[in-house]
Amino acid sequence: MKLYTFILLLLPTIILSQNKLTKDLDGDAVLDTIYIDYNTSKIVCKLSSTNFKKIESKEIDMFAGTSSIREAKNGFIFAIDWMRAGYENQFRYNKKTKKIRLIGMSRYEFGNAANDGSGKSSVNLLTGDYIGNWNYYDETKNKLVKIPTIKTKMYFPKIYLEEFNNETNYPEKCAELYYKYKGIMLSK
Repeated sequence: MKLYTFILLLLPTIILSQNKLTKDLDGDAVLDTIYIDYNTSKIVCKLSSTNFKKIESKEIDMFAGTSSIREAKNGFIFAIDWMRAGYENQFRYNKKTKKIRLIGMSRYEFGNAANDGSGKSSVNLLTGDYIGNWNYYDETKNKLVKIPTIKTKMYFPKIYLEEFNNETNYPEKCAELYYKYKGIMLSK
């Protein structure tokens, strides 16, 4: 009886934690399913155009963050949020390749207690357009300084859902730009 009660209490948590989205991704007017499988740490899509066969990402290191799947205008967003930082990955179904492709990434950080390194950025993987809005704490002026908006190109190879994990080097490339532009600001 105790096991039965435990399962009944646990079942809503398991169902809700799947973070499921139902949406027509492949454009055939039949609803598809996208969810996070917390047992395997993967994003799973079941498309009607593939007879609902599982399409899975690689294993994603979710650390202790809060992951979610959200609807986007043309697809879905996979996000992980921590206490002071997080990122989003936007996916869209490509009718020509019949695959789900990563089309954009964004990240935010609140920085340290002085908000040094705070800001947000995004990259459009279809065009290579990067936009970053970052701040740094200037210790000589004792204030938070906004770095002028960084607009540049940042290219990545095509990444499809089956190849996706959170080991893209986007955070590193973004940090390089932050330190470069922070250095320019400090040298003025």
